[in-house]
Amino acid sequence: MPDSSEIAVPKPGITRLPIQKIKGDSLQATSDPVAIEDPLEIRIQYGPAGRRQEQSLSVTMRTPGNDEELALGWLYTEGIVQTTAKDVLTRSTPNTITILLPEGPAPDLSRSQRHSYTSSSCGVCGKTSLDSLQADIPKTADTGLAIPATLLYSLPNLLRESQDIFDATGGLHAAGLFDHQGRLMALREDIGRHNALDKLIGHAAQQQWLPASQTILLLSGRACFELIQKAAIAGIKMVVAVGPPSSLAVKHAEDTGITLVGFLRQQRFNIYSGAHRIHI
Repeated sequence: MPDSSEIAVPKPGITRLPIQKIKGDSLQATSDPVAIEDPLEIRIQYGPAGRRQEQSLSVTMRTPGNDEELALGWLYTEGIVQTTAKDVLTRSTPNTITILLPEGPAPDLSRSQRHSYTSSSCGVCGKTSLDSLQADIPKTADTGLAIPATLLYSLPNLLRESQDIFDATGGLHAAGLFDHQGRLMALREDIGRHNALDKLIGHAAQQQWLPASQTILLLSGRACFELIQKAAIAGIKMVVAVGPPSSLAVKHAEDTGITLVGFLRQQRFNIYSGAHRIHI
């Protein structure tokens, strides 16, 4: 039988499942905390007064929690929501969230519609065309962000110490936003790496932090094209990843003027673009 600590009420985003634990030649019936993966339908309501329309845009697999931020961040990086978060309202059920845009002209949804399903591992797999991958990146001024290389060394531990769901399950990605002095501003976790970043950008929009040109984005895993694209749309000028970048991520970072760092581990890292912002 599991002890009392094992049957405690789980945290949001976590469930406990019965398992057979094998150690050596012994078997124990117990339970284990597991990260939840559930579908979330993102809907949008738009149009002028008296002629409001509602449409489903995406179904994504995500870890429940911060769903409003997830939807808002996704819509922001898709170019659908370009105003501040205070201008939009939300309506939600457990697995559906609807963003209610202010009354006015309909947004352009042609480049952001998915085929209907987005997996938790890839946010661009359902794009309706290759052209839609090349989102229009808003121009943001280079505000002169520059940091000492040693500042980066402490960031992975700060991120890891704040990953509550990862502590329990060991199975989630994280995205954290730091200020130019290395202080953690916000962190979001999700089973999907792009969802974690959408949640973080949605939170930044709610806090009126965008464009976040004086911040450092830390990714708990690898840096792929879509994460760099989302960072660029949010005005982030420095992206640091614990894992490696892809070739397209490096190219997109160069094209959008982002400093991209990979393999940040054990007081070492590689700079793939924008080395002028890091002082050795």
